Amino acid sequence: MNIEFNKVGLLDCPIVSATSPEADKDAEVARSGALALWSCSKSKKNKEAMRKAGAIPLLAKLLKSPNENMLIPVVGTLQECASEPSYRLAIRTEGMIEDLVKNLKSQSDELQMHCASAIFKCAEEKETRDLVRQYGGLDPLVSLLQKTENKELLAAATGAIWKCAISPENVTRFQELRAIEQLVGLLNDQPEEVLVNVVGGLGELAKDPPNRMLVRKAGGIPPLVNLLTGTNQALLVNVTRAVGQCAEEQDNMVIIDKLDGVRLLWSLLKNQNPDVQASAAWAICPCIENAKDAGEMVRSFVGGLELIVSLLKSDHREVLASVCAAIANIAKDEENLAVITDHGVVPMLARLTNTYAWKGSRYQSQVDDKLRRHLAEAIARCCNWGNNRTAFGREGAVAPLVKYLKSQDENVHRSTARALYQLSKNPENCITMHEAGVVQPLMKMVGSQDEDLQEASAGCIGNIRRLALANEKARYS
Repeated sequence: MNIEFNKVGLLDCPIVSATSPEADKDAEVARSGALALWSCSKSKKNKEAMRKAGAIPLLAKLLKSPNENMLIPVVGTLQECASEPSYRLAIRTEGMIEDLVKNLKSQSDELQMHCASAIFKCAEEKETRDLVRQYGGLDPLVSLLQKTENKELLAAATGAIWKCAISPENVTRFQELRAIEQLVGLLNDQPEEVLVNVVGGLGELAKDPPNRMLVRKAGGIPPLVNLLTGTNQALLVNVTRAVGQCAEEQDNMVIIDKLDGVRLLWSLLKNQNPDVQASAAWAICPCIENAKDAGEMVRSFVGGLELIVSLLKSDHREVLASVCAAIANIAKDEENLAVITDHGVVPMLARLTNTYAWKGSRYQSQVDDKLRRHLAEAIARCCNWGNNRTAFGREGAVAPLVKYLKSQDENVHRSTARALYQLSKNPENCITMHEAGVVQPLMKMVGSQDEDLQEASAGCIGNIRRLALANEKARYS
């Protein structure tokens, strides 16, 4: 620790524009300290020691230096340390984002690269993304895409663009700068570390509907689909997301289907990485929604339905949520619903209602609400075949679903009310949900501003009421 204190102390020198032997000597000492810290900053333990020794405000001061030779090790240290949340917060609160943005316009490729890399890591937080835009950082980042020969710089710039594009306000500026066309131009003949970021950026930009058309017009769909055959796990996660976003538009979906993109997505469900599995399953959802003959397309994948049902055995929440969402889409086709029923979808979905039942913890409920929403939707859709409603009741799915109505998320309320409405068409399920106390929360939801929630809640209450009246009538007759 004492060694770290000594190195940090070397950074403490005045920043002056005028040169003198004494000032030059101080600057060289500070630069040597920055170089030493840079080499130490690859260790997590050292990063914490540097922070405790007061390195951050000293680095912030040196970041104001006009000396490029000083700035390179300073920014190099910052971009190494920016992997830690405490450093990212400090970089933002100490006012360093403005200096990082300013130095993106430097004549030094190395300095530009370290600045872009620091922004890439710091832009995980919305506040930092906003600051990058406010200080005019989006324009120089896009300009750096022209430096295609420098792969390290290109990887840093595309990474920063990817993370900055998470904020919708930044997407608007990227549109004006024609960033999509430039990113699409980088989809071929680039190293994987560049492609991961390029595709990540396109995936974020394509969340805005007009940009999906721009990706298609720039010729981006075929190279994206080609990347689905790769093996780099981070790239596969990003490219499945990007293809899924593009598939939200029907004209794009036509191209994806012609290029066999849906089959490639489906094959990625076999990948051993749960992040790839989840991302592929999410991407399959808009493909099914927007395909011309979705039912036939899904049936054409030999073993595809059995594969997706088998993923309900996963222990990964995101995989389960995405697969439930895909099953809800698959079940819109009656023939496919019959097939997944034969593959045991009902007991597997019912088991999940118990595994992810409401536990009372607000944090845990937020973690699981995404899964609960899509699980309830899948159950609602799967009720529309044979004796599935009765089977869900027999498998114990009804009472846990009632507890989902305690969630704070209206999306969970809506999908749960739909599921309960479908299940309430079976008399035994009505009794179970009534005993579980379903009526009171549903009565509140009848007054919701959401029409679908209103309708499903009222329909469920109506079915329970009709059963009660029928029993009463039978008793008196």
